[in-house]
Amino acid sequence: MKLLKPLALSLALVLAGCASDTPDSSLPEGVAYLGSNLSQQVEVTIPYEKFELDNGLTLILHKDSSDPLVHVDVTYHVGSAREELGKSGFAHFFEHMMFQGSENVADEQHFQLVTESGGTLNGTTNSDRTNYFETVPANQLEKMLWLEADRMGFLLPAVTEEAFEVQRATVKNERGQRVDNQPYGRLNELVSQALYPKGHPYSWPVIGWMEELDNGNVDDLRAFFKRWYGPNNATLTIGGDFDRDQVLQWVVKYFGGLPRGPEVAPLAKAPASLAADRYLTLEDKVHLPLIYLSFPTVYARHQDEAALDLLAEILGGGKTSIFYKNLVKSGLAVQAGVGHPCRELACEFTMYALANPGKMPQLAEIVKVIRDSVDEFERRGVLADDLKKAQVGHEATTIFGLQSVRGKVSSLAHNQTFFGEPDLLQPDLERYRNVTAEDVMRVFNTYIKDKHAVIMSVVPQGQVALAAAPANYTAPGPVPKDQLSHADKVAQAKIEDDFDRSQVPGSGPAPQLKVPGLWQQRLANGIEVIGTLSDETPTTEIMIALDGGQRLTSAAEAGLAQLTATMMAESTESYSTEEIALELEKLGSTISVSASGYRTYVNVSALTANLDATLALLQERLFKPAFSDADFQRVKVQQLQGLQHQANDPGWLANTAWSELLYGDNSAGRPVGGTLESVQALTLEQVKAFYKEQFRAGNASIVTVSNLGQDELLPKLQWLGQWQGEGSRWAPLMAMPELAGPKIYLLDKPGAAQSVIKIGRRGVPFDALGDYFKSGLMNYPLGGAFNSRINLNLREDKGYTYGARSSFRGGPELGSFVAGASVRADATAASVKEFISEIQHFAAEGMTEQELAFMRASVTQSDALSFETPGQKARFLGKLQRYNLPKDFVEQQGTLIRNISLEELNRLAAEQLDLSRMAILVVGDKSSVEPSLRELGYDIVTLTL
Repeated sequence: MKLLKPLALSLALVLAGCASDTPDSSLPEGVAYLGSNLSQQVEVTIPYEKFELDNGLTLILHKDSSDPLVHVDVTYHVGSAREELGKSGFAHFFEHMMFQGSENVADEQHFQLVTESGGTLNGTTNSDRTNYFETVPANQLEKMLWLEADRMGFLLPAVTEEAFEVQRATVKNERGQRVDNQPYGRLNELVSQALYPKGHPYSWPVIGWMEELDNGNVDDLRAFFKRWYGPNNATLTIGGDFDRDQVLQWVVKYFGGLPRGPEVAPLAKAPASLAADRYLTLEDKVHLPLIYLSFPTVYARHQDEAALDLLAEILGGGKTSIFYKNLVKSGLAVQAGVGHPCRELACEFTMYALANPGKMPQLAEIVKVIRDSVDEFERRGVLADDLKKAQVGHEATTIFGLQSVRGKVSSLAHNQTFFGEPDLLQPDLERYRNVTAEDVMRVFNTYIKDKHAVIMSVVPQGQVALAAAPANYTAPGPVPKDQLSHADKVAQAKIEDDFDRSQVPGSGPAPQLKVPGLWQQRLANGIEVIGTLSDETPTTEIMIALDGGQRLTSAAEAGLAQLTATMMAESTESYSTEEIALELEKLGSTISVSASGYRTYVNVSALTANLDATLALLQERLFKPAFSDADFQRVKVQQLQGLQHQANDPGWLANTAWSELLYGDNSAGRPVGGTLESVQALTLEQVKAFYKEQFRAGNASIVTVSNLGQDELLPKLQWLGQWQGEGSRWAPLMAMPELAGPKIYLLDKPGAAQSVIKIGRRGVPFDALGDYFKSGLMNYPLGGAFNSRINLNLREDKGYTYGARSSFRGGPELGSFVAGASVRADATAASVKEFISEIQHFAAEGMTEQELAFMRASVTQSDALSFETPGQKARFLGKLQRYNLPKDFVEQQGTLIRNISLEELNRLAAEQLDLSRMAILVVGDKSSVEPSLRELGYDIVTLTL
């Protein structure tokens, strides 16, 4: 395949940043140069230099001066796979603990310093590694290195009994929100228990078993840190706009004196094996029965991994796959797919289908169709187009993944951690290009055909009869507490420095903000095109925004805009659904259509070399939809079943009820996906009528981000200048509901492990420099940042939630203020009380001078991160275009932030946070939460949806 060769070569030249790949004799003492790839002449590469400190810390530098920012990643080669049997969840627990301060960083100061610097931060844990990362303006790099070094070398003083208990509560809340309170939330952990034998590193979930987390103590935790979080088990990767020699000096200064940890040996590869099919059944709060098959295969970068990945794509990837044809298009399933997730020690080949209960709820029948589909593939074999679309898709994904410094740094860190070689882009491209049809059939025969699997049935509660087969496997329970031994006490290592680590490093000169340069031009029919050049990757993004969306419909027609958008992805006058999908897949392009409350969007992503062919397909999709009855009936059923599925999600229930409370019978008061009643009533004629109303030139505007300049790109869009139609008129808004409060509206979700709380009111619509924008500044210390008053209270101090926020939201004609969180069910009333207390106090007293300074520093400096990727540039240009903003509105906002007074912000707090104009919504188990809610003294209204 030669598709990407000219593109990729230019990409490698664009990404190159450092000047030499020869060892530097002037390196600081304690640093060894391990090489680079700077002189490689290959198609796709991420330029890097690699070093090692005397204490074993691996350092990778990737210089990229295209934006005034840096991304810092510290990856520790420790995940849940390194935990002891009976002590699960420790690696993930440290993802939390490592943000709670260290010897020289106070509790919550890590978040405060990064946020105040205008940066973002997070950490993630999986079975094989834990990483911590920050993206900040380039002048904040030294501070980030100081922070990361302090928690690598000086964390133990902060691992106290009190901090342990607070974060244990936070982890439990995270599990409640992301696992126990989510439909199908326990699927993966139960499958892993059945697929891997007891004691296998992948046999327990990354978040851990809560019983085992309860059984552990602070000494166990400290010992785990001492064992695994030394510099010799870490890779520090820095990408962005920096001075190489200065960075080397800083790394030696802050990390060089940290002691080496215990030696770390690689874990043995351990793919699973099954002697027979293992059947599991889970009764869950779901509407759609689900079947999930998992076959054991190989491990990451095994010689068969690439062929298995492509096999998964051929079998179940998108609308051209056998699974889609036999399960989804036939109407037997709402969704179906195949994947091959790989980890360091083992991989799994997975197949799933969400059954359509109106057509075939019995999962045994779905399994038969799945097995028949596998047999069909065997008979048919691998077609030329099968292989081409899968390989091109992999290459396109590789290219699009290089659009941010974070993406490039993450790739370097991952490959170094697991394979000892940071840049594997070119070898990976070759791995997938070299897969043949014979390879795909060979791995099919080796790992899938007639092989055993874990077969998981997830069924609605009380409907075990729908399961594919009776369960024949029982997972072992947690290790009993009385069989555990605890670690001895661990002391902080004594580290001698020639500088004062307690002093927070200062910031360098503020970087020059790079607001995207733009060009504007109107097509022959008046459609405005606004674009910018982005030449870091050979890609093009085009967004066509059509004003209207659900706003063009009545409340009774809710879901019509989305149903029409979904129909636009189906057949056209010249292509079937599968044919147009195949043509796009062979190009590595996507054309998606989506609806929102006020707009319909058509988004195009393409490798620039394939842009012309992609635009020809866009023209077909945009102007020649077939709107066939067969497509409509299938898509409508899928949307209805999706609504039934969403009705089991407490978050969706809360959002739906909240919109109706605020906006009543206006279109904004209904979910964009509609309701069961509204969607059931929709007809194909309504879809055709909505298409004619929405898809008009007078509603359209276009944003482009490409490595092509205006002179090259604009001629390719001239055909859009022939589009006809005036802009649509919006019907007047209906009267809004009265919100005299505070009053509690309670929506029952029986058995909910957590309650969803929303408190707020209608507010002002969007503006870039007026009260809406200023209200967002006012809210920042209340609930707009991680270390806001609301989050620190409910998450860190009380342990009620995994996260709590407040925000102002605004569109072209409506706005709102909302504060909310998912909280422990037993803390529902207490959480409402704390929310109200924080809002009332902030309305009465306002923010402090310190909070004002924090907000100013954080918000103004964060602009350096706002325009890096093509997607960010497109969103910026889209906002500028949609609201007719001046080109320098970002600079005007900066001036406003620097000059706005505390008095004006606190006046806004008193006006906007008036609790008597707010509603309180609680979605939870009514029988358990209502008594304590009544004790708060507010009227309670029971809602139904």
